[in-house]
Amino acid sequence: DFLLREELRPVRFQLELLKPEMMLEEQGIGSTLVIYGSARIPSPDKAQALIDAAVDDRAKIIAQRLADKARYYEEARKLAFLASNSEFRENDGKRHFVVCSGGGPSIMEAANRGAADAGKESIGLNIVLPHEQAPNGYVTPSLSFRFHYFALRKMHFLLRARAVAAFPGGFGTFDEFFELLTLVQTGKVERMPILLYGREFWTRVINFDELLLEGTISPADLDLFQFVETAEEGWDKIREFYELGPEDRETAR
Repeated sequence: DFLLREELRPVRFQLELLKPEMMLEEQGIGSTLVIYGSARIPSPDKAQALIDAAVDDRAKIIAQRLADKARYYEEARKLAFLASNSEFRENDGKRHFVVCSGGGPSIMEAANRGAADAGKESIGLNIVLPHEQAPNGYVTPSLSFRFHYFALRKMHFLLRARAVAAFPGGFGTFDEFFELLTLVQTGKVERMPILLYGREFWTRVINFDELLLEGTISPADLDLFQFVETAEEGWDKIREFYELGPEDRETAR
């Protein structure tokens, strides 16, 4: 009750900043591959059931579109597997490109699941919501964190991020993606690979070209991110950015 008092909010901020930072440092995690994405896209084995459960025409359209995006569950899982199976080591002796998700279902689950497929640990940064979002079953328990404040959670997403993959998503994914773009655009965060999975989705829901023509962003801002479709393509982009070829898999430059 004392910690929940209004006057203790700054202390709660500090605790949410310090606890994950200290625990990730203690476990030797130097950098992460952050994977954002919807909590609603079904895994391929559940896609048809979603369509069958639709009760009217609008619901059927929505269910069909979600089902069509089920392939991104598998791509997120494969990307996480590739990153986890190819952890580069630097001279600091820490682990790098450790998979980090929001810890929830769907694309987040796929990310943690891919790391588990590779027999590696992964991070889940969960958030307390009115309708409780429990950590998915693939997050490493010792790396499962639950936040009350979105701002502190978003900070931890990026403190160790070395690459970010954003899959189709809703308000939360847009919030995280655009905040990252703003931080890189303004030089608050160093440039890194920012991968947008699903050109068709992103260009349909966001008209990047019109933003440019309206004069509210510059041509160079469109180079801050790249569209990709497959896990292999995304991982190759990350490897190319850091000039990490097959011969570099033990020591990153």
